[in-house]
Amino acid sequence: MARTRRRVAYRRKNQNRLSMFLVSLVVLMIMVAAAWRSVELQKKIDAKTREKQQLEEQIVQEKNRSREIEEFGKKIQTKGYIEDIAREKLGLVYEGEIMFKEER
Repeated sequence: MARTRRRVAYRRKNQNRLSMFLVSLVVLMIMVAAAWRSVELQKKIDAKTREKQQLEEQIVQEKNRSREIEEFGKKIQTKGYIEDIAREKLGLVYEGEIMFKEER
């Protein structure tokens, strides 16, 4: 009877070791999967951060461009600018003004 108890105890001890090994293996697999996923997510975060910086730079550039367009719009509404363009493109001449042209 003592022998059978030893065998049973030995089997239980081996079963406990096997169970602990399997549980440890499953936990290790879960940890590896979580680590792998965190690396992938970190790569995505880095890519989105770079994209955000590029978009912020584009926003700044477009705001500057918009400001330049507004300034140009104000400039072309002035009488002096309109007069200069009329002189260049249309040949505007006031009364009593003599215009000299180069011969080519």
